[in-house]
Amino acid sequence: MPRPTLIAYLNPWKLQREREAARIAVLRTRDGDSCARCRRPLRFDLPAGHDQAARAEPIVPGTKAAGEAIDHLRLCHRRCNAPGKDHTGEVRARVRQKSEAALFARARENRAA
Repeated sequence: MPRPTLIAYLNPWKLQREREAARIAVLRTRDGDSCARCRRPLRFDLPAGHDQAARAEPIVPGTKAAGEAIDHLRLCHRRCNAPGKDHTGEVRARVRQKSEAALFARARENRAA
């Protein structure tokens, strides 16, 4: 009997954790160590339930058909991947500050020209 089938039968949670760890390792080499939403560094040494731990999420929300394909996944914090939330308050504030900085930079360029 092949090993994965035996593990899936005896301890399905262990197989699921191993597959998730392999998926995160592949995404980490592809995308780097930053969250796709807030661009802050991910912590890979934390337990799976921690809010700063890495989690694979679909690039297009609500697409569960391609849930296993690596091409349709990205890494983000658990807190940034909260169900029903697009961004946390911290992320919204950072996006607002970035937008304001871009507006001020454009205004300075227009004044200089």
